[in-house]
Amino acid sequence: MSVLPYVYRVTKYDPADRDEHGVYIGSAEPVGDQGPVESAYLQAVAAFAEAIGVDHLVVREPQIAAGLGFGVEPAVEGHGLAGLFPPDLTGFHDGAEVSLALGLELVRAMLRDSGTWCRLEVEGVFAVHVGWDQYVYIGGDRPCEDALARVAELGLFAERVEASPYAADHDEPGEQRPADDDFWARLHWLVIGFRAAILEETYVDHATRWHRLDGGSLDEVRARLRPRARLAVWPDLSADVGAVLAGLSEEGMIELVWEDEDGVITSAIADETRLPELTARVTGARAAAALSVYSDERRPLLTAVLPDADGVLRARWRTEPTASDRDWAVLKTLRPGQIVTGTVTEIAPFLVTFVDIGGFTAMINIPELSWRIVRNPSEVVGVGQEITAVILGVDMARESAWLSLKALLPDPMADLVRRVGEIVTGPVTKLLPFGALVRIEDAENGFEGLVPNGELAEEHVERPEDVVQVGDMLTVRIIKVDLTLRRITLSRKQTHAAAHPDGHPPS
Repeated sequence: MSVLPYVYRVTKYDPADRDEHGVYIGSAEPVGDQGPVESAYLQAVAAFAEAIGVDHLVVREPQIAAGLGFGVEPAVEGHGLAGLFPPDLTGFHDGAEVSLALGLELVRAMLRDSGTWCRLEVEGVFAVHVGWDQYVYIGGDRPCEDALARVAELGLFAERVEASPYAADHDEPGEQRPADDDFWARLHWLVIGFRAAILEETYVDHATRWHRLDGGSLDEVRARLRPRARLAVWPDLSADVGAVLAGLSEEGMIELVWEDEDGVITSAIADETRLPELTARVTGARAAAALSVYSDERRPLLTAVLPDADGVLRARWRTEPTASDRDWAVLKTLRPGQIVTGTVTEIAPFLVTFVDIGGFTAMINIPELSWRIVRNPSEVVGVGQEITAVILGVDMARESAWLSLKALLPDPMADLVRRVGEIVTGPVTKLLPFGALVRIEDAENGFEGLVPNGELAEEHVERPEDVVQVGDMLTVRIIKVDLTLRRITLSRKQTHAAAHPDGHPPS
């Protein structure tokens, strides 16, 4: 949201009753009267909205009452919403547009202790933020002198401030992962691999729905999610409910998640006072899990926030990034053909080499280490070595990236194309049912060519071992080099044939 140039702190507190530190020391109580003062606040908001020409407001970052207030006033019914929305909170979500009249009722609920809370805004034009102790911050794109005069008539005080302390914070590091097609492809891959089974949907702060996933239900679950919801993906619940309950401690808080006999998944926060009650409820469940309520201990597999229908992520709230989310942030910057620099972190003999590129571990398969034969990656690279490679491919579902070292190097086999027709001598390295392999370069990793059975001798050869053995030195002619298939074809019986003037062997 753009910064509004005119922001006013509207309160019932007389600025004259503040000490030298700006602390209010007057006699006005920091709780609402649910009467004329509360009504004055609503009229003040309406006056600013009228002055700016606003007839609707947009709900941002909503939360329902869940221990939000100080407990001085009675709790507000209906999740702190006083019946303004249905019990399932349909219509109360980030980005929901409400009439000015409904917006004013939301302000009323926010002015009451244990009421709901949200930001009410019109992008770049108008904003209302209700803070603690009856402080209301109203921002606009113009001065609104008539509204300021109306505030004074109502017996309230408006002070110009630089910004609302409740304005959304845009300075958080990192990038929020959207629940886009790449996210759902990754989730599908985890589900069919039995690594994930539960989706946590937080559609309003302190309001969560849980969904069990399988390969065929993802589209149906995706269609039922509330707009701009925050999502967290978890492994499956444990069928050993007794073990889950036995591991609980009476110290601190824990979130219990369980599936009842009807397949409904529920969660509740348990502390030492509620633990006995919740334990009794969960004992007969099909499956359960205990999750930490502390962000540094709460580790889902991956998280995301739903974008809008056009694919744009406009929700401002953030999820706590997981290792998968951090991998996503790197992977989405990678493209095939891109040149990257990284450090070799691990060598798996005869398999792959792992390379750290910007905090993400990519892989190099053995054939991509060199144009020549590599029997062990350590022949080419070492742990701790910095290398430059080309990205061959990126798979967002598997969160994998493959690199190539050889793509940045000239192909030495290209030199052999110019040597077609040349006669060379080399050792037999391997016998195959259809011919013999001969190394035609004087190096352990030199290129090898195939002498087909029909080219081993003038007479018909059924098996190469009838004519040659591994280790024998053979004199052969290079008759074909195929760079696409990486094949070199040799002939023993053509070693005495004259090369064609164009450099190719005679047909």
